[in-house]
Amino acid sequence: MTEKIECAVIGAGAIGLAIAREMAMRGREVIVLEETDTIGSDTSSRNSEVVHAGIYYDKDSLKAKLCVEGRERLYEYFESHGIEHRRCGKLIVATDEGQSAHLEVLKVKGESSGVTDLRLLDGAEARAMEPNLRAAAALLSPSSGIMDSHRLMLAYQGDLEDNGGMVAFKSPVWGGHMKDGMKVIQVHGAEPMELACDIVINSAGLGAQALSSSFEFLPADSVPPRYLAKGNYFTLAGKAPFSRLVYPVPEPGGLGVHLTLDLGGQARFGPDVEWVEKIDYAVDPGRAERFYAAIRTYWPALADGALQPGYAGIRPKVSPPGTPAGDFVIQGPETHGVEGVVALYGMESPGLTASLAIATRVAGLLE
Repeated sequence: MTEKIECAVIGAGAIGLAIAREMAMRGREVIVLEETDTIGSDTSSRNSEVVHAGIYYDKDSLKAKLCVEGRERLYEYFESHGIEHRRCGKLIVATDEGQSAHLEVLKVKGESSGVTDLRLLDGAEARAMEPNLRAAAALLSPSSGIMDSHRLMLAYQGDLEDNGGMVAFKSPVWGGHMKDGMKVIQVHGAEPMELACDIVINSAGLGAQALSSSFEFLPADSVPPRYLAKGNYFTLAGKAPFSRLVYPVPEPGGLGVHLTLDLGGQARFGPDVEWVEKIDYAVDPGRAERFYAAIRTYWPALADGALQPGYAGIRPKVSPPGTPAGDFVIQGPETHGVEGVVALYGMESPGLTASLAIATRVAGLLE
């Protein structure tokens, strides 16, 4: 049986839901196809729930542009939709004088991308803000914050449905081909079917490369490689020592083992960077040893036994270990040559913060 739909979005993570919402609000007939039984079950719910300011990314990169635009739109969205959040601010910490120059580089990089409120602090100023902190210097980002990512995704889903769209759960997509000028995709699940679409948007996150490779209508050489960077988190037993987010100077592949807070005030540390070959969300308790060492560089009072294994996420990378972090890859018809198709790869941090801006960009590629 073949059904028809104007627009199919594959993947009900935060980015897929934001894109579907945007398309529905532009008057498109939209369905989101999700292989699991819930929204945001992978990358979107296994992260730090941080609203990023846009400091770390190269000027003119998609990450820089979409993060800065998306951050302000996200705060406005939180207010208009009653989503709990806190603009708590963030300190990026140099633990010795040798790291202080890195903070100046980060400040220049952030300002070149449009982050206008960054401020360099000396050690005394940083400790006045956070007395438990060890810091030779710090970079203050007042516009960084925390959010309830699940409530955000529920709001996106609600807007989608209010504009006539829907999410179909337990509906994995396993391939596609062209027929009579339409993209026909194979939807499996309890009631397998073919779905003929004018528009197909691949927002499958960790599965994006495999999905695109299963589409006969997409050129194979347009699909970038995928690398998996696992990020483990440990939670803190007891009261959080800081009122702001605390980050070390960035490390290759990630932002270092940092302290984030949830909206209930619980502190958690992570993620680290563990390159893996397959998706596995188990947290190895043995990794705690290196967490203690990393955290004590900026919080020496961390007690033995205070860290408990928390959760893990997997970042879908497009650049291999030992190379600079890749940009978002958002391919429209001008890239792969297929009308009505957009594929997104490497949608890691700051994808959650940038989700509304990403959605606008994707819709624009299809206009």
